[in-house]
Amino acid sequence: MTKENITKNQITEGVIWRQLLIFFFPIVIGTLFQQLYNTVDAVIVGRFVGKQALASVGGSAAVLSNLIIGFFTGLSAGATVIISQHYGAKNARNLHESLHTAYAFSIIASLAIAILGWVLTPFLLTAMNTPADVLTDSILYLRIYFLGMISVLIFNMGSGIMRAIGDSRRPLYYLIVCCLLNIVLDIVMVLVFHLGIAGVAVATVISQSVSAVLVTRALMTGYDSLKLSLAAIRIAPAMLRAELRIGFPSGLQSCMYGITNIIIQAAINGFGTDPAAAWAAYGKLDAIFWTVCGAFGIAITTFAGQNYGAKRYDRVFKSVRVCLGMSLGICGLLLVFLMVFCRPLYHIFTTDINVVDIGVYMLRYITPSYIVFIFIEILSGALRGIGDVMIPTLITLGGVCCVRLPWILLVVPRWHELSTILVSYPMSWVATAVLLIFYYFYRKKRMIV
Repeated sequence: MTKENITKNQITEGVIWRQLLIFFFPIVIGTLFQQLYNTVDAVIVGRFVGKQALASVGGSAAVLSNLIIGFFTGLSAGATVIISQHYGAKNARNLHESLHTAYAFSIIASLAIAILGWVLTPFLLTAMNTPADVLTDSILYLRIYFLGMISVLIFNMGSGIMRAIGDSRRPLYYLIVCCLLNIVLDIVMVLVFHLGIAGVAVATVISQSVSAVLVTRALMTGYDSLKLSLAAIRIAPAMLRAELRIGFPSGLQSCMYGITNIIIQAAINGFGTDPAAAWAAYGKLDAIFWTVCGAFGIAITTFAGQNYGAKRYDRVFKSVRVCLGMSLGICGLLLVFLMVFCRPLYHIFTTDINVVDIGVYMLRYITPSYIVFIFIEILSGALRGIGDVMIPTLITLGGVCCVRLPWILLVVPRWHELSTILVSYPMSWVATAVLLIFYYFYRKKRMIV
């Protein structure tokens, strides 16, 4: 896509399954390349520096950075939903205002996160019971990562906006370029200059900065109906309120998931460095599933948002059915792949047999239940697209706060085993999925009437 045409919109007019796939594949490939940023870091330090370095990059530091990015990504979802609705309604004035408000918010938020992250990193990692032999490296890695937070947030917001208007290809191209750059820089920093943890952190920041520049330039020059002007970047209070009304519940939902992951990470850290390293590698392997499932979630949010803005309610619900079917099929195959090939996949990250054995146990114990989460991802994404975020967020928070957190805080200390920790995931997903399915059909009935 070079110059998009707002008068002819295939998302609101084309064949649904075909347009979903056309939109989905660039997202999922792009997200996979985005995951490679941290995965390559983990592989290189795990193979060439050691399992302590692997735990430093992929353990507590990764959980904390994912919490921050997940919260902001949830907030930015408000902007992408608003933009997709205005795009579907062909409202050029509101498109312009929402774009520049979103960019201004990204800059302000990134500066605040960078400062707080630098100051609070030692306290947070210590509070998470990070093993002593990886604490210093974890602090170093995370502080450097926080310094580059403006690039991370600008890219996430900018690429989200591009997808909201139907362009999922350019973010893919930029991610491929920057991921390859990250791989080269990782190798140079670790194997040539022997900078270890600091090297992979610097390489990641440089690569993400390049991707942020490319996305910003595309929004300034690549579209007829949506143009970013640096001089026009400012907060429009009414538009910010509209974006946060949708984005804040999504950010809160992601944040609660992140907080429970921090608590779980702290519990796993209590078992020592080997389980912490195994959990770090596990987080990179199951990212394959989350990438694909999340790409379907982004796709259905955009489809629902644009069709809702165009008042094509029939296409909203038909696209949900089609997207759910495709997601179950593709993600199901991925889960089988992970279950069968988990052991050789773990050897990519480490040669330590004990770490591999623990990781294989973790993966085979929990991944079959991931199929339940697909319903949560697709249905909540569709509801978010039509601007309905509060009830789905409360349902999700109920699954986390009423099921997972009590289990972790009350049951895990009494039965301190890995299986006791891991079972908290499927328990909360099942409760959330059941309630969300009921609410979705209730909402659908009201819209049809």
